[in-house]
Amino acid sequence: MSSLDQQVDPSDVGLDADRLARLGEHFERYLASGRLPGYSLLVSRGGELAHVAMAGQRDLERGLPIEADTVYRIYSMTKPVTSVAAMMLYEEGRFDLSDPVGDYLPEFAELRVFAGGSSMKPVLKPASEPMRIWHLLSHTAGLTYGFLYAHPVDAIYRARGFEWGTPEGADLAACCEIWAGLPLLFEPGTSWNYSHATDVVGRLVEVLSGQSLDVFFAERILGPLQMTETGFYAREDQLERLATLYLPDATSGRAVASGRMGAAAERPPRVLSGGGGLVSTMGDYYRFTRLLLNGGELDGTRLLGPRTLEYMTRNHLPGGRDMASFGHSLSGETEEGVGFGLGFSVVTDAAALKVPASEGEFAWGGAASTVFWVDPAEELIVLFMTQLLPSTTYPIRRELRRLVYQSVVD
Repeated sequence: MSSLDQQVDPSDVGLDADRLARLGEHFERYLASGRLPGYSLLVSRGGELAHVAMAGQRDLERGLPIEADTVYRIYSMTKPVTSVAAMMLYEEGRFDLSDPVGDYLPEFAELRVFAGGSSMKPVLKPASEPMRIWHLLSHTAGLTYGFLYAHPVDAIYRARGFEWGTPEGADLAACCEIWAGLPLLFEPGTSWNYSHATDVVGRLVEVLSGQSLDVFFAERILGPLQMTETGFYAREDQLERLATLYLPDATSGRAVASGRMGAAAERPPRVLSGGGGLVSTMGDYYRFTRLLLNGGELDGTRLLGPRTLEYMTRNHLPGGRDMASFGHSLSGETEEGVGFGLGFSVVTDAAALKVPASEGEFAWGGAASTVFWVDPAEELIVLFMTQLLPSTTYPIRRELRRLVYQSVVD
C-alpha cells in the first residue's frame, strides 16, 4: 500500500503551493452545497507526491470522514487495468491485435448489425467485418451499454437485463454469450461507442490465461504491484472503510445515498467485470498510475515493456479522428481533441479540447466521478476519488484539469 504522505515541497517540482490551494477552495464549495459528500485528490510530478487533499465524508449519514485508506468503487477505472492485463498476454505472443474475437470466443464469430427499425422490431444484417481484439480495446467493436439511452440497441440491452447490472444468474461467460447474440450498433471499426467491450476483454484474459480474472489480477498485477487494497469487492476488513455511493437529488442537487447499487460492492460478484468491477484506494491506484508513467515498471517490477505502453497510449481511432467526430455521444468524455487508444483516452489536440492539457496525455474515469490522468510530457499524475453517480452530474473533470495546470509554474 502506497503512503499518501506529502513527499516534497510543491516548489521543488515546479508547482505553486498557493495555486494548488485553489483546488481545495473550489471543491469546498461542492462540499458546502452538499453536491459532493467528500473527495480525495493527489497531484504528483516527476515521480514525487507534491499535493494530497482529503475533505468531507465517506459516509454522510454516520459522519465518517474521508481518510487515506478509504475504499472507493472505481467502476470504469477498472478498464485500464484489464487492458494492461490483455497486453501482458499480447507481449507473451498469445494473440494478435487483428485477430477476430471469434477465434477465442466462438460466440462472436457470427455477428449481426442494427440496420434500422426499432428496439422492438429491429432490422438486422450480417456483419461484413469480424470484430477484432483491437476493436474491443478501442471501443470500436459496435457493442454498447444499456444505461446510455442513446440508440435502439441500448434499449435492447436493457431489455436483456443490462443497465446498471447483469441478468440474474449469469456469469461473465454467459454475459458474453448474450452480448454476442445482440445486434451491433455499427460495423466493427467504423465508429466509437462506450460499451461492455472491456468486459469482453476480461473474458479473453480468462480464456487465454486459463485463470479467472480475479486470480489473474491478483497474481499478475495487484500482487506484484503491492496493491493490497484492490479487488472485485470490499473484503470484511474493508467494509468500514468503504465509502457510501451517492446520487444527486433531482430537486435539490444534494448527494443522497444510493442504497441498493452501493451495496453491490460489499459481496463477491457473480460477474467479474473487467469494465467496471474493482474497488480500490488512493494509495493503491496511485501505484498503478506510477507504473503507467514509468513505462510499465514500478519499484523493480515490470508488467509491460515501455514500447507496448507507448503504443497503447497512442490514438488508435482511424484517420487520427477524435471521439467527438468518430463516436457516439458520451457526455463529458467524447470531446474534441481527445482520441482513444487501447484502454485509455488520449489527448490529440489540446487547443480543440479547450482545456489546458498536453498532447499525449492519457486518462480515464469511473461512473462515480472518479478520474485519473497521466501526462508524460509534464511527468504529471493526477488522481481524484469521490462517490457520486453518474460522472456526468457536474463538470468536475474539466474543472480539475484547469485548476491543476494553472498551478504548474516551472
